[in-house]
Amino acid sequence: MKAYVVGGAVRDRLLGLPVRDHDWVVVGATPQQMLAAGYLPVGKDFPVFLHPKTQEEYALARTERKTAPGYHGFSFHAAPEVTLEEDLARRDLTINAMAEDEHGHVIDPYDGQADLKARVLRHVSPAFAEDPVRILRLARFAARFGFDTAPETQALMRDMVEAGEVDALVAERVWQELAKGLMEDSPSRMFRVLRDCGALARLIPELDALAGVPQRADFHPEIDTFEHVMLVLDTAAKLDAPLPVRFAALCHDFGKALTPADILPRHHGHDMRGEKPVLAFCDRLRVPTDCRDLARLATLHHILIHQTAQLRPVTVLKLFKETDALRRPERFGQLLQACLADVRGRLHRENAAYPQVDWLSAMLDAARAVDAGAIALAQSDKRQIPVAVDAARVEAIAACKAGLDLTADSH
Repeated sequence: MKAYVVGGAVRDRLLGLPVRDHDWVVVGATPQQMLAAGYLPVGKDFPVFLHPKTQEEYALARTERKTAPGYHGFSFHAAPEVTLEEDLARRDLTINAMAEDEHGHVIDPYDGQADLKARVLRHVSPAFAEDPVRILRLARFAARFGFDTAPETQALMRDMVEAGEVDALVAERVWQELAKGLMEDSPSRMFRVLRDCGALARLIPELDALAGVPQRADFHPEIDTFEHVMLVLDTAAKLDAPLPVRFAALCHDFGKALTPADILPRHHGHDMRGEKPVLAFCDRLRVPTDCRDLARLATLHHILIHQTAQLRPVTVLKLFKETDALRRPERFGQLLQACLADVRGRLHRENAAYPQVDWLSAMLDAARAVDAGAIALAQSDKRQIPVAVDAARVEAIAACKAGLDLTADSH
Protein backbone atom coordinates (compact mmCIF):
# COMPACT_ATOMS: atom_id res chain seq x y z
CA MET A 1 0.00 0.00 0.00
CA LYS A 2 1.48 3.35 -1.09
CA ALA A 3 0.01 6.89 -1.07
CA TYR A 4 0.74 9.72 -3.49
CA VAL A 5 -0.25 13.38 -3.53
CA VAL A 6 -2.04 13.99 -6.83
CA GLY A 7 -3.69 16.65 -8.98
CA GLY A 8 -3.97 20.29 -8.05
CA ALA A 9 -1.56 20.18 -5.11
CA VAL A 10 1.26 18.97 -7.37
CA ARG A 11 0.33 21.42 -10.13
CA ASP A 12 0.17 24.43 -7.82
CA ARG A 13 3.45 23.60 -6.08
CA LEU A 14 5.21 23.41 -9.44
CA LEU A 15 3.67 26.77 -10.38
CA GLY A 16 4.89 28.30 -7.12
CA LEU A 17 1.33 28.89 -5.93
CA PRO A 18 -0.05 28.27 -2.42
CA VAL A 19 -1.20 24.69 -1.92
CA ARG A 20 -4.48 24.78 0.00
CA ASP A 21 -5.63 21.16 -0.13
CA HIS A 22 -3.98 17.81 -0.66
CA ASP A 23 -5.69 14.94 -2.45
CA TRP A 24 -4.15 11.50 -2.18
CA VAL A 25 -4.33 8.33 -4.25
CA VAL A 26 -3.63 5.01 -2.56
CA VAL A 27 -2.21 2.20 -4.69
CA GLY A 28 -2.24 -1.45 -3.67
CA ALA A 29 -4.92 -1.30 -1.00
CA THR A 30 -8.45 -2.61 -0.41
CA PRO A 31 -11.29 -0.82 1.41
CA GLN A 32 -10.92 -3.30 4.24
CA GLN A 33 -7.25 -2.39 4.68
CA MET A 34 -8.11 1.31 4.78
CA LEU A 35 -10.77 0.73 7.43
CA ALA A 36 -8.40 -1.41 9.46
CA ALA A 37 -5.85 1.44 9.38
CA GLY A 38 -8.40 3.81 10.91
CA TYR A 39 -9.52 5.69 7.76
CA LEU A 40 -13.16 6.84 7.66
CA PRO A 41 -15.21 6.08 4.50
CA VAL A 42 -16.89 9.05 2.81
CA GLY A 43 -17.13 8.09 -0.87
CA LYS A 44 -20.53 7.28 -2.34
CA ASP A 45 -19.62 6.31 -5.90
CA PHE A 46 -16.11 4.99 -5.24
CA PRO A 47 -13.89 4.30 -2.23
CA VAL A 48 -12.73 7.58 -0.67
CA PHE A 49 -11.56 7.83 2.93
CA LEU A 50 -10.61 10.54 5.42
CA HIS A 51 -7.25 10.30 7.14
CA PRO A 52 -7.89 9.73 10.87
CA LYS A 53 -5.65 12.64 11.88
CA THR A 54 -5.34 15.14 8.99
CA GLN A 55 -8.89 14.61 7.62
CA GLU A 56 -7.46 14.82 4.08
CA GLU A 57 -9.06 12.68 1.39
CA TYR A 58 -7.46 9.42 0.31
CA ALA A 59 -8.99 7.70 -2.72
CA LEU A 60 -8.18 4.20 -3.87
CA ALA A 61 -6.57 4.08 -7.31
CA ARG A 62 -9.31 3.45 -9.83
CA THR A 63 -10.24 3.28 -13.48
CA GLU A 64 -13.55 4.36 -14.96
CA ARG A 65 -15.78 3.47 -17.88
CA LYS A 66 -18.46 5.52 -19.63
CA THR A 67 -21.90 3.93 -19.30
CA ALA A 68 -24.40 6.72 -20.13
CA PRO A 69 -24.56 10.33 -21.39
CA GLY A 70 -23.65 13.19 -19.08
CA TYR A 71 -21.24 13.41 -16.21
CA HIS A 72 -23.05 10.90 -13.98
CA GLY A 73 -22.82 8.10 -16.52
CA PHE A 74 -19.69 6.30 -15.28
CA SER A 75 -18.80 3.04 -13.59
CA PHE A 76 -15.65 2.84 -11.47
CA HIS A 77 -13.27 0.01 -10.74
CA ALA A 78 -11.05 0.28 -7.67
CA ALA A 79 -8.73 -2.62 -6.85
CA PRO A 80 -5.20 -3.21 -5.51
CA GLU A 81 -3.93 -4.05 -8.99
CA VAL A 82 -4.86 -0.63 -10.47
CA THR A 83 -1.62 1.26 -11.04
CA LEU A 84 -0.87 4.92 -10.39
CA GLU A 85 -0.45 5.52 -14.13
CA GLU A 86 -3.86 4.01 -14.82
CA ASP A 87 -5.43 6.24 -12.18
CA LEU A 88 -3.74 9.36 -13.59
CA ALA A 89 -4.86 8.43 -17.11
CA ARG A 90 -8.52 9.01 -16.20
CA ARG A 91 -7.88 12.64 -15.22
CA ASP A 92 -8.86 15.57 -17.39
CA LEU A 93 -5.73 17.59 -18.18
CA THR A 94 -2.04 16.77 -18.27
CA ILE A 95 -1.33 19.50 -15.71
CA ASN A 96 -3.68 17.70 -13.31
CA ALA A 97 -2.36 14.20 -14.06
CA MET A 98 0.81 14.34 -11.98
CA ALA A 99 1.62 12.72 -8.65
CA GLU A 100 4.27 13.15 -5.99
CA ASP A 101 5.69 10.47 -3.71
CA GLU A 102 6.84 10.80 -0.10
CA HIS A 103 10.28 11.93 -1.25
CA GLY A 104 8.94 14.81 -3.35
CA HIS A 105 9.63 13.02 -6.63
CA VAL A 106 7.12 13.95 -9.35
CA ILE A 107 5.55 11.14 -11.38
CA ASP A 108 4.52 12.69 -14.68
CA PRO A 109 3.57 10.05 -17.28
CA TYR A 110 1.65 12.49 -19.52
CA ASP A 111 4.10 15.42 -19.70
CA GLY A 112 2.14 17.77 -17.49
CA GLN A 113 5.30 19.64 -16.50
CA ALA A 114 6.04 20.45 -20.14
CA ASP A 115 2.52 21.83 -20.58
CA LEU A 116 2.90 23.91 -17.41
CA LYS A 117 6.00 25.51 -18.88
CA ALA A 118 4.30 26.04 -22.23
CA ARG A 119 1.15 27.37 -20.47
CA VAL A 120 -1.07 24.95 -22.35
CA LEU A 121 -4.22 23.10 -21.33
CA ARG A 122 -4.18 19.67 -22.98
CA HIS A 123 -6.38 16.61 -22.43
CA VAL A 124 -4.75 13.44 -21.16
CA SER A 125 -6.63 10.98 -23.36
CA PRO A 126 -9.71 10.66 -25.58
CA ALA A 127 -11.61 9.79 -22.38
CA PHE A 128 -11.80 13.56 -21.82
CA ALA A 129 -14.77 13.49 -24.21
CA GLU A 130 -16.75 11.25 -21.88
CA ASP A 131 -17.37 13.97 -19.27
CA PRO A 132 -18.84 17.33 -20.43
CA VAL A 133 -18.02 18.97 -17.08
CA ARG A 134 -14.41 18.88 -18.25
CA ILE A 135 -15.18 21.58 -20.82
CA LEU A 136 -16.29 23.88 -18.01
CA ARG A 137 -13.31 22.94 -15.85
CA LEU A 138 -10.85 23.62 -18.67
CA ALA A 139 -12.46 26.99 -19.33
CA ARG A 140 -12.20 27.80 -15.62
CA PHE A 141 -8.53 26.84 -15.56
CA ALA A 142 -7.98 29.14 -18.54
CA ALA A 143 -9.45 31.98 -16.47
CA ARG A 144 -7.34 31.06 -13.46
CA PHE A 145 -3.95 30.52 -15.07
CA GLY A 146 -4.21 32.42 -18.35
CA PHE A 147 -3.21 29.29 -20.27
CA ASP A 148 -4.10 28.59 -23.90
CA THR A 149 -6.00 25.52 -25.06
CA ALA A 150 -4.12 22.95 -27.15
CA PRO A 151 -5.56 22.86 -30.70
CA GLU A 152 -6.38 19.15 -30.47
CA THR A 153 -8.19 19.70 -27.18
CA GLN A 154 -10.16 22.60 -28.67
CA ALA A 155 -11.17 20.36 -31.58
CA LEU A 156 -12.21 17.61 -29.18
CA MET A 157 -14.38 20.02 -27.20
CA ARG A 158 -16.09 21.19 -30.39
CA ASP A 159 -16.86 17.57 -31.23
CA MET A 160 -18.30 17.05 -27.75
CA VAL A 161 -20.58 20.08 -28.13
CA GLU A 162 -21.76 18.91 -31.54
CA ALA A 163 -22.45 15.46 -30.11
CA GLY A 164 -24.78 17.00 -27.53
CA GLU A 165 -22.70 16.12 -24.47
CA VAL A 166 -23.02 19.65 -23.07
CA ASP A 167 -26.80 19.41 -23.26
CA ALA A 168 -26.70 16.64 -20.65
CA LEU A 169 -25.22 18.91 -17.96
CA VAL A 170 -27.48 19.69 -15.02
CA ALA A 171 -28.08 23.30 -14.03
CA GLU A 172 -26.51 23.07 -10.59
CA ARG A 173 -23.20 21.77 -11.90
CA VAL A 174 -23.05 24.39 -14.66
CA TRP A 175 -23.66 27.17 -12.15
CA GLN A 176 -21.07 25.73 -9.77
CA GLU A 177 -18.37 25.91 -12.42
CA LEU A 178 -19.47 29.29 -13.77
CA ALA A 179 -19.44 30.79 -10.28
CA LYS A 180 -15.91 29.55 -9.70
CA GLY A 181 -14.79 30.91 -13.07
CA LEU A 182 -16.38 34.29 -12.39
CA MET A 183 -14.23 34.63 -9.29
CA GLU A 184 -10.93 34.08 -11.11
CA ASP A 185 -8.57 36.96 -11.97
CA SER A 186 -9.42 36.90 -15.70
CA PRO A 187 -12.98 35.55 -15.87
CA SER A 188 -13.45 36.62 -19.49
CA ARG A 189 -11.09 33.84 -20.58
CA MET A 190 -13.60 31.27 -19.37
CA PHE A 191 -16.35 32.61 -21.60
CA ARG A 192 -14.04 33.03 -24.58
CA VAL A 193 -13.02 29.37 -24.33
CA LEU A 194 -16.65 28.32 -24.08
CA ARG A 195 -17.56 30.42 -27.08
CA ASP A 196 -14.66 29.14 -29.19
CA CYS A 197 -15.83 25.53 -28.80
CA GLY A 198 -19.52 26.32 -29.24
CA ALA A 199 -20.51 25.53 -25.65
CA LEU A 200 -21.49 29.12 -24.84
CA ALA A 201 -24.29 29.07 -27.39
CA ARG A 202 -25.71 25.98 -25.66
CA LEU A 203 -25.23 27.11 -22.08
CA ILE A 204 -25.71 30.91 -22.23
CA PRO A 205 -27.23 31.76 -25.62
CA GLU A 206 -28.14 35.21 -24.24
CA LEU A 207 -24.44 36.03 -23.89
CA ASP A 208 -23.34 34.33 -27.09
CA ALA A 209 -25.91 36.39 -29.02
CA LEU A 210 -24.03 39.60 -28.13
CA ALA A 211 -21.09 38.69 -30.36
CA GLY A 212 -21.16 40.84 -33.47
CA VAL A 213 -23.78 43.26 -32.12
CA PRO A 214 -22.41 46.77 -32.85
CA GLN A 215 -22.38 49.74 -30.46
CA ARG A 216 -21.77 53.45 -30.89
CA ALA A 217 -18.05 54.05 -31.29
CA ASP A 218 -18.16 57.30 -29.31
CA PHE A 219 -19.38 55.44 -26.22
CA HIS A 220 -17.78 52.09 -26.98
CA PRO A 221 -14.51 52.15 -28.90
CA GLU A 222 -14.47 48.35 -28.65
CA ILE A 223 -17.67 48.39 -30.81
CA ASP A 224 -18.61 44.72 -30.35
CA THR A 225 -21.03 44.15 -27.45
CA PHE A 226 -19.57 40.78 -26.44
CA GLU A 227 -16.12 42.38 -26.23
CA HIS A 228 -17.56 45.14 -24.05
CA VAL A 229 -19.11 42.64 -21.66
CA MET A 230 -15.82 40.76 -21.40
CA LEU A 231 -14.04 44.03 -20.54
CA VAL A 232 -16.68 44.85 -17.94
CA LEU A 233 -16.31 41.40 -16.39
CA ASP A 234 -12.53 41.67 -16.12
CA THR A 235 -12.90 45.20 -14.72
CA ALA A 236 -15.16 43.83 -11.99
CA ALA A 237 -12.45 41.28 -11.21
CA LYS A 238 -9.84 44.05 -10.99
CA LEU A 239 -12.12 45.82 -8.52
CA ASP A 240 -12.07 42.60 -6.46
CA ALA A 241 -15.85 42.63 -6.68
CA PRO A 242 -17.91 39.87 -5.02
CA LEU A 243 -19.72 37.23 -7.06
CA PRO A 244 -23.09 39.07 -7.39
CA VAL A 245 -21.32 42.10 -8.91
CA ARG A 246 -19.38 39.98 -11.37
CA PHE A 247 -22.53 38.13 -12.35
CA ALA A 248 -24.35 41.43 -12.86
CA ALA A 249 -21.46 42.58 -15.06
CA LEU A 250 -21.89 39.45 -17.16
CA CYS A 251 -25.64 39.95 -17.66
CA HIS A 252 -26.21 43.70 -17.73
CA ASP A 253 -26.30 44.14 -21.52
CA PHE A 254 -28.30 41.05 -22.55
CA GLY A 255 -30.95 43.40 -23.92
CA LYS A 256 -28.63 44.65 -26.65
CA ALA A 257 -29.05 41.35 -28.49
CA LEU A 258 -32.73 42.27 -28.86
CA THR A 259 -32.20 45.81 -30.21
CA PRO A 260 -34.22 46.41 -33.41
CA ALA A 261 -31.93 46.45 -36.42
CA ASP A 262 -33.22 49.81 -37.63
CA ILE A 263 -31.82 51.70 -34.61
CA LEU A 264 -28.39 50.03 -34.42
CA PRO A 265 -25.74 50.88 -33.35
CA ARG A 266 -27.82 52.78 -30.79
CA HIS A 267 -29.48 50.69 -28.11
CA HIS A 268 -32.32 52.79 -26.72
CA GLY A 269 -34.39 50.69 -24.33
CA HIS A 270 -31.95 47.82 -24.00
CA ASP A 271 -32.15 48.11 -20.21
CA MET A 272 -35.87 47.30 -20.23
CA ARG A 273 -35.47 44.65 -22.94
CA GLY A 274 -32.76 42.95 -20.92
CA GLU A 275 -34.84 42.00 -17.88
CA LYS A 276 -36.62 39.05 -19.51
CA PRO A 277 -33.50 37.25 -20.87
CA VAL A 278 -31.64 37.83 -17.60
CA LEU A 279 -34.41 36.24 -15.57
CA ALA A 280 -34.74 33.38 -18.06
CA PHE A 281 -31.01 32.67 -17.79
CA CYS A 282 -31.17 32.77 -14.00
CA ASP A 283 -34.17 30.46 -13.87
CA ARG A 284 -32.57 27.99 -16.25
CA LEU A 285 -29.38 27.66 -14.20
CA ARG A 286 -31.09 28.14 -10.81
CA VAL A 287 -28.84 31.06 -10.04
CA PRO A 288 -28.78 32.08 -6.34
CA THR A 289 -31.15 34.88 -5.37
CA ASP A 290 -28.47 37.45 -4.52
CA CYS A 291 -26.85 37.09 -7.94
CA ARG A 292 -30.16 37.05 -9.82
CA ASP A 293 -31.54 40.12 -8.04
CA LEU A 294 -28.41 42.23 -8.53
CA ALA A 295 -28.17 41.23 -12.20
CA ARG A 296 -31.78 42.30 -12.69
CA LEU A 297 -31.23 45.64 -10.94
CA ALA A 298 -28.04 46.35 -12.90
CA THR A 299 -29.79 45.53 -16.17
CA LEU A 300 -32.76 47.78 -15.46
CA HIS A 301 -31.00 50.74 -13.83
CA HIS A 302 -27.42 51.09 -15.08
CA ILE A 303 -28.34 53.66 -17.73
CA LEU A 304 -30.26 55.77 -15.22
CA ILE A 305 -27.39 55.61 -12.73
CA HIS A 306 -24.95 56.75 -15.41
CA GLN A 307 -27.21 59.82 -15.88
CA THR A 308 -27.22 60.81 -12.19
CA ALA A 309 -26.15 64.41 -12.88
CA GLN A 310 -29.32 64.98 -14.93
CA LEU A 311 -31.78 63.32 -12.55
CA ARG A 312 -34.31 65.30 -10.54
CA PRO A 313 -34.38 64.59 -6.78
CA VAL A 314 -37.78 62.94 -7.12
CA THR A 315 -36.32 60.58 -9.74
CA VAL A 316 -33.40 59.76 -7.47
CA LEU A 317 -35.83 58.82 -4.70
CA LYS A 318 -37.75 56.65 -7.17
CA LEU A 319 -34.46 54.91 -8.04
CA PHE A 320 -33.77 54.30 -4.35
CA LYS A 321 -37.23 52.82 -3.90
CA GLU A 322 -37.10 50.58 -6.96
CA THR A 323 -33.71 49.20 -5.93
CA ASP A 324 -34.73 48.94 -2.24
CA ALA A 325 -31.66 51.05 -1.45
CA LEU A 326 -33.22 52.67 1.62
CA ARG A 327 -33.47 49.29 3.33
CA ARG A 328 -30.52 47.58 1.66
CA PRO A 329 -27.74 50.14 1.17
CA GLU A 330 -25.06 47.46 0.99
CA ARG A 331 -26.67 45.90 -2.07
CA PHE A 332 -27.08 49.33 -3.62
CA GLY A 333 -23.33 49.77 -3.15
CA GLN A 334 -22.82 46.56 -5.13
CA LEU A 335 -25.10 47.93 -7.85
CA LEU A 336 -22.94 51.06 -8.04
CA GLN A 337 -19.83 48.89 -8.28
CA ALA A 338 -21.35 47.03 -11.23
CA CYS A 339 -22.07 50.38 -12.92
CA LEU A 340 -18.49 51.50 -12.29
CA ALA A 341 -17.26 48.31 -13.99
CA ASP A 342 -19.60 49.03 -16.91
CA VAL A 343 -18.13 52.50 -17.46
CA ARG A 344 -14.52 51.38 -17.12
CA GLY A 345 -15.07 48.24 -19.17
CA ARG A 346 -14.45 50.09 -22.41
CA LEU A 347 -11.40 50.20 -24.61
CA HIS A 348 -8.88 52.85 -23.47
CA ARG A 349 -11.20 54.00 -20.66
CA GLU A 350 -9.99 51.72 -17.91
CA ASN A 351 -9.44 54.62 -15.50
CA ALA A 352 -12.44 56.76 -16.37
CA ALA A 353 -13.77 58.93 -13.56
CA TYR A 354 -17.15 57.83 -12.22
CA PRO A 355 -18.31 60.27 -9.52
CA GLN A 356 -21.81 58.80 -9.69
CA VAL A 357 -20.74 56.33 -7.00
CA ASP A 358 -19.96 59.11 -4.54
CA TRP A 359 -22.91 61.25 -5.58
CA LEU A 360 -25.54 58.56 -5.15
CA SER A 361 -23.94 57.28 -1.96
CA ALA A 362 -24.15 60.77 -0.48
CA MET A 363 -27.74 61.26 -1.61
CA LEU A 364 -28.71 57.88 -0.22
CA ASP A 365 -27.17 58.77 3.13
CA ALA A 366 -29.15 62.00 3.13
CA ALA A 367 -32.42 60.23 2.32
CA ARG A 368 -31.84 57.57 4.97
CA ALA A 369 -31.06 60.25 7.57
CA VAL A 370 -34.63 61.57 7.37
CA ASP A 371 -36.43 60.75 10.62
CA ALA A 372 -39.49 58.97 9.27
CA GLY A 373 -40.72 58.20 12.78
CA ALA A 374 -40.81 61.85 13.82
CA ILE A 375 -42.63 62.79 10.62
CA ALA A 376 -45.20 60.06 11.23
CA LEU A 377 -45.90 61.33 14.75
CA ALA A 378 -46.48 64.84 13.43
CA GLN A 379 -49.18 63.73 10.97
CA SER A 380 -52.78 63.87 12.09
CA ASP A 381 -53.89 62.06 8.93
CA LYS A 382 -52.00 58.76 8.87
CA ARG A 383 -52.70 58.37 5.17
CA GLN A 384 -50.41 61.33 4.54
CA ILE A 385 -47.42 59.77 6.30
CA PRO A 386 -45.87 58.18 3.16
CA VAL A 387 -46.36 61.43 1.22
CA ALA A 388 -44.75 63.50 3.97
CA VAL A 389 -41.82 61.11 4.37
CA ASP A 390 -41.20 61.09 0.60
CA ALA A 391 -41.35 64.89 0.51
CA ALA A 392 -38.78 65.13 3.28
CA ARG A 393 -36.51 62.67 1.52
CA VAL A 394 -36.78 64.51 -1.78
CA GLU A 395 -35.88 67.72 0.04
CA ALA A 396 -32.87 66.04 1.66
CA ILE A 397 -31.74 64.64 -1.68
CA ALA A 398 -32.12 68.05 -3.32
CA ALA A 399 -30.07 69.74 -0.61
CA CYS A 400 -27.37 67.11 -0.89
CA LYS A 401 -27.27 67.33 -4.67
CA ALA A 402 -27.00 71.12 -4.55
CA GLY A 403 -23.72 70.74 -2.71
CA LEU A 404 -22.18 68.34 -5.23
CA ASP A 405 -19.87 69.25 -8.11
CA LEU A 406 -21.91 67.74 -10.92
CA THR A 407 -19.52 69.10 -13.57
CA ALA A 408 -17.22 66.17 -12.79
CA ASP A 409 -19.40 63.76 -14.78
CA SER A 410 -17.28 62.20 -17.52
CA HIS A 411 -19.73 59.53 -18.70
